[in-house]
Amino acid sequence: TPAHSLSSTDQTLRCLVLQTLPHLAGKTWQPLPGGRINQLWRVGDTVVKRYSPAGASPLFPNDQEAEAHALRHLHPAGFAPELLADAPGWIAYRYVHVHKTPAPPVQIAQVLARLHSLPVPDIAWRRLNSGNVALRAQGLGIARQCNGALPALPLTADLPPAKPCMIHGDAVPGNIIASRRGVTLIDWQCPALGDPCEDIAAWLSPAMQWLYTGRPLPAGDAAAFLGAFPAATIRRYRTLAPLFHWRMAAHCLWRAERGAADYREALALELAALPAA
Repeated sequence: TPAHSLSSTDQTLRCLVLQTLPHLAGKTWQPLPGGRINQLWRVGDTVVKRYSPAGASPLFPNDQEAEAHALRHLHPAGFAPELLADAPGWIAYRYVHVHKTPAPPVQIAQVLARLHSLPVPDIAWRRLNSGNVALRAQGLGIARQCNGALPALPLTADLPPAKPCMIHGDAVPGNIIASRRGVTLIDWQCPALGDPCEDIAAWLSPAMQWLYTGRPLPAGDAAAFLGAFPAATIRRYRTLAPLFHWRMAAHCLWRAERGAADYREALALELAALPAA
């Protein structure tokens, strides 16, 4: 995402932030890379995030309220940054110091598996339908909003819905960072109660790996990541993987048709992961 300088609109945001966090007065607003939808700045030891009103897609919502709830609930356990402020259109949270060396796939998988094992909170998060029937319906719903064509939906074995657990909902490589506290998950605007395979599919997605790291995921990394989850979860993901790839391809097509040119290459990579017809 291109760096965002402080325009007049940004200056209005700055005034609002300083009213709530006056200790940031005099600090430089440094645009942060990585976010593909919303605008982020580092201001001293704080990240200010402004939400794009048109940032949601059929696959990934852009829910500020859900993110604020997630940070409040999950920061004490080390999964998320510390929320510092929450106001209409923006939030602020404690900056997470990033290690130069990325977290290994096994460590990322272990953190996600721990998240999935937490007690389900009493929070009004969205609930995601799961299983092969739900995945087919979700994918077709996105594809119907596109002009371009996709290959036929792959056939998979029938699987019932999963027992809902806490999921990040957007566990792409850019949202999982190595920090002083270990692995920290950021960009919590898509949390849900749903199938843990959702987070696995997002991280393993060829499209998301390319968009956020610029390269395909090495096969060894994919195997190490997947192998860190419970055996039953691994079997479930492998059964549903073709549908996850097809649904992600539909998402890439949706984004590409709305002006995100880099999603064309991402679409091709995701389609290449589908089983041969």
